[in-house]
Amino acid sequence: MTGLPAADDMLGSVDHVVLLMLENRSFDHMLGFLYAKEGNRSPSGDPFEGLTGNETNPGPEGRPLRVSAASMTRPNLYYLPGSDPGEGYTATNVQLFGNQQGLGTPTNDGFVADYAYTLDWESGDPSWSVLPGTAPEDIMVMFTPEMLPILSGLAKGFAVCDHWFASVPTETLPNRAFACAATSQGHMDDKTKTFTVPSIFGLLSSEAVSWAAYGYDNEPLVRFSFPDVTNAPENHFGLFADFQAAAASGQLPAFCFLEPSWGADGNSQHPNYDVALGEKFIYDVYRALRDGPDWSKTLLVITYDEHGGCYDHVPPPYGAVPPDNSIGEYGFDFRRFGVRVPAVIVSPLIEAGTVFRVPPASMPLDHTSVLKTVERRWSLPPLTARDAAAPDFGGVLTLAAPRTDDPLAGTEPPPASPPSPSSQLPSHLLRVYAELASYLPGAGPGVAGAVAGGAVAGGAVAGGAGSGGAGGAGVMPALHTSADYVNYIRAKTAAWHAARGDR
Repeated sequence: MTGLPAADDMLGSVDHVVLLMLENRSFDHMLGFLYAKEGNRSPSGDPFEGLTGNETNPGPEGRPLRVSAASMTRPNLYYLPGSDPGEGYTATNVQLFGNQQGLGTPTNDGFVADYAYTLDWESGDPSWSVLPGTAPEDIMVMFTPEMLPILSGLAKGFAVCDHWFASVPTETLPNRAFACAATSQGHMDDKTKTFTVPSIFGLLSSEAVSWAAYGYDNEPLVRFSFPDVTNAPENHFGLFADFQAAAASGQLPAFCFLEPSWGADGNSQHPNYDVALGEKFIYDVYRALRDGPDWSKTLLVITYDEHGGCYDHVPPPYGAVPPDNSIGEYGFDFRRFGVRVPAVIVSPLIEAGTVFRVPPASMPLDHTSVLKTVERRWSLPPLTARDAAAPDFGGVLTLAAPRTDDPLAGTEPPPASPPSPSSQLPSHLLRVYAELASYLPGAGPGVAGAVAGGAVAGGAVAGGAGSGGAGGAGVMPALHTSADYVNYIRAKTAAWHAARGDR
C-alpha cells in the first residue's frame, strides 16, 4: 500500500514512538524471501519487491552466481555471511557500480567481487574473524522467514517497508547521525565519531516533549555523539531493563531510542555476530510493548543503520535532498541514498500483511522518515532540509480501532548459537565507544585501577589521541579483548558520572 494523505491517517492516536536500530544488514539478506512462496505479494494483495531466486552476481571466474536461501542445516547458520563484508563508501560503490567512484548506473553486480576482495585481506589480519569455509559466494546466501521467525513474524503480522533505504551509501556512524540529526555534517565514514549539530533529542527537549535513549547493557552510545544529548539530564537515559520497566508501568516517554549490545557476543546482528541473539532482542522489545498498558498508543520501528556489505538487488535511488551546505567527503553530494535495509513498523493500528511504500513521486523512506514522523506527530520544526523533505510513515496506520490479536503468540526466537571465534575480539563500535569514553572528563586513578582489575595492561593504545597516563583525556590503556573494552567503558563512564554528581 502507499501512504495516505497526512490528514487521513491515525498518527494523532500514537503517544509513543520507539525506534530500535540494529546493525549492518540489507533488506534482501534478512527479508528478501519474506513473501517468496506467495509470489512476492502479501496476503492483503500488496506487491512486494522481494527476491525471485533468479538474481545473480558475477563470480570470481565470471560465471553468474545465483542468489539462494540458506539451509537450516548449514553450519554457523546465524553467523552468515561468515565475516564482516566491506561497508564504507568506496566498498559500497564497488558493490553497486563496479567502481570505487560510484560512476555510471548502479546494477548491484559487485557484491561477490567486493566480498572476495574483503575476504582476502581479512584472512591475513588476526584482528578480523573469518569463519572456516567462508567463500565469496556466501554473500549471495539469504535468510528465510523460517530462520527469522521474530523479524519475519512482525513483518507479516504488521507492516514491512520494502523501499526503505539507508540515508547515505556508507557505513554506520554517518547513517546513525542521519537517524538522529538528519545530517552527518558532510562526513562519510566512521573516522568522525561525534557531531556538533542539534539532534532530535535536543529538539524534543526544547519543545518539552519527553524522550529517552536506552543502551542494552551500557550507556547508549548516542549519549556521547551530540552535545545536546551528552549534556541532557540523567533521567533521559537507561539500560534495556529500564526500558522494560517503563513499558510495563506505562511510563514510556514520547520518543524512545533503543540500542543493542555492541560487543561481538552481543545482539546487534552485525556480521558476523549471532543473528539469533538479535532475534531474541527484537522479541523482548516487542513483548515489553505488547504486554504493557500503552500498547494501543505505541508505534515501534525496527530497522538497521546500513547494509553492511550484504547483498541487495534493488539499486538505491537518486533524488535525496542534501541536508545542508556541508561539503561531502569523497566529493559526495548527498543526493543518492544508501542500500535498502530491513524496516518493519509495528502497531495495533496497522493491518496485518501490509507492505508500506510512499507515493512514487515522493522521496523514498529513509532513516530521516523517523524524524519526520516524530516531528509531524508533535508539531516540531525540521532539523535540516533532509528531514523537511522526507516522507513520514503515518499513512501505515489505517485502523480506527486497535487490533487485539498477537501475531507472535506461540512464536519463540531461535536459540542462541555456539559462541563465535570472534566473540573475544573487540567489535568496531566497542572501539568507537572506548575512544569516546576516553575523552570524558572526571576520570582519575580509580579508572586505571578499575580497568587493571579487568586484566587490562597499562600503556597507550595505538590510535588513541593525546598523551599522558591511563585514564587521561583522549588516552586509553592497551585494550585487547572485548571484555577489556567493556571494563574500560564502564569504569570511564562511572568516573564521569561521579564527577558530575549524577549517582
